[in-house]
Amino acid sequence: MRTALTIAGSDSSGGAGIQADIKTMITNGVYAMSAITALTAQNTTGVTGIMEVTPEFLAEQLDCIFTDIYPDAVKIGMVSSSELIKMIAKKLKSYNAKNIVVDPVMVATSGSKLISDEAIATLKEYLLPMAAVLTPNIPEAEVLSGMHVKTEDDMISAAKYISETYHCAVLCKGGHQLNDANDLLYRNGAYQWFYGKRIDNPNTHGTGCTLSSAIASNLAKGYGLDEAVERAKDYISGALGAMLDLGQGSGPMNHGFDISSKYTQLCDEKEER
Repeated sequence: MRTALTIAGSDSSGGAGIQADIKTMITNGVYAMSAITALTAQNTTGVTGIMEVTPEFLAEQLDCIFTDIYPDAVKIGMVSSSELIKMIAKKLKSYNAKNIVVDPVMVATSGSKLISDEAIATLKEYLLPMAAVLTPNIPEAEVLSGMHVKTEDDMISAAKYISETYHCAVLCKGGHQLNDANDLLYRNGAYQWFYGKRIDNPNTHGTGCTLSSAIASNLAKGYGLDEAVERAKDYISGALGAMLDLGQGSGPMNHGFDISSKYTQLCDEKEER
């Protein structure tokens, strides 16, 4: 069985972060492992508290993982401090980690910055050049490129700059009111569009985490990047299309929409014999 590691924060409501990553990885057919960067107290209406781990404890988690069950792919989500970013880069380099997918979580959908300028600079210097692919949304692509992204041509220009600067592939996600969920993959001087249909579902908590984890899962299974992206987009469309509706705010997707067995049945459901 192929394996994948997520390095991210915990979401106590289960819709994003470590919890979304593990659900996605299992559903996409790989064994999931995690190294937790922070605990959060949150639900569908917002975050009320964050408690970071120490760099030393994060290092201990990564040592335990890489020296026992070596991951075939690594997904990195939100890491909010320079010290943690440096530790991740150090450990991934020392263990020669492969298929690294970085979701550069820096800017909220509202446009508010989620991490400090210092942490962004550290991310750019230490972690982004190690990635096989980056998955920024439009606001994050603007931060990484220093450009305003208002059109599809702007997406191409920003992705080209990011790819050439950090020497990695870039999947620029177009779902931030720019187009109908069409994403742009830029690598090695060429680009490809992945077209998606916007799904009228207000419950989109964790979409970025889920997409990047699905890409990592497919890379771990041996798919090329193009097919890994296409399969990940199909998966997230299914998870959104299941129209799960939980909580009082922006709720989670149904990560297990494609799982059906006797173990998923409610107690009053009758199994056909």
